[in-house]
Amino acid sequence: MFSSGKVVELFYDVVSPYSWLAFEMLCRYRNVWNIDLKFKPAYLAGVIYGSGNQPAGMNPIPMFRPSDLYDKDTLNAMRFACWWKGWELWKRKWRTHQDITQPASLTEAGLKAGLSDNVVEEIVNLSTSQPIRDKLKSVTLEALKHKVSAFCLHLCTLCLSHQNVFVLKKYHKMSLHISSPFLQCFGFPFIVCHVNGKVKVFFASDRFELMAYFIGNYN
Repeated sequence: MFSSGKVVELFYDVVSPYSWLAFEMLCRYRNVWNIDLKFKPAYLAGVIYGSGNQPAGMNPIPMFRPSDLYDKDTLNAMRFACWWKGWELWKRKWRTHQDITQPASLTEAGLKAGLSDNVVEEIVNLSTSQPIRDKLKSVTLEALKHKVSAFCLHLCTLCLSHQNVFVLKKYHKMSLHISSPFLQCFGFPFIVCHVNGKVKVFFASDRFELMAYFIGNYN
């Protein structure tokens, strides 16, 4: 049984390329940081709607962006990912620019990942069942229940701009006049770190230096 006292939860949707970056980084550092990494496939459209946020996918990003980014929904893909983490789905959407919405596409992705025909067929069938529908909805609502400190978001940006995570010590007790001190989960990747009874929440795929600092200093 895992006993490091460090659990990291990654809430993600394969429609988010930044979630793919976070997925790869967390997998890379899982053993280095000695963390229990838990994948939380959720539905980004539900989080955006539930938080009142606006889609940011039309902002310029330095990678291929499908013209049908919002024309094809990832609901079926994320139900499929409830049974299987789904890295091949990211590859299909963002690297080879293939469909990830149809059952045949999901089957092809599963087979390419090395799953057997029988397992893939079972996952595809189960992904349309009510328990999986409920599971995806539950994880999406779980993400919305988490709150991220507006001060922490400001602090992360401030620290990164200084290129020195130890500036945290200087600003730890700093107080800011912010109208809303806590923000609801509003996008992915959304990462929740549980370390020895303490919880820290991180948004985006460029917070790993700060995440390492918090994980390493919660003893």
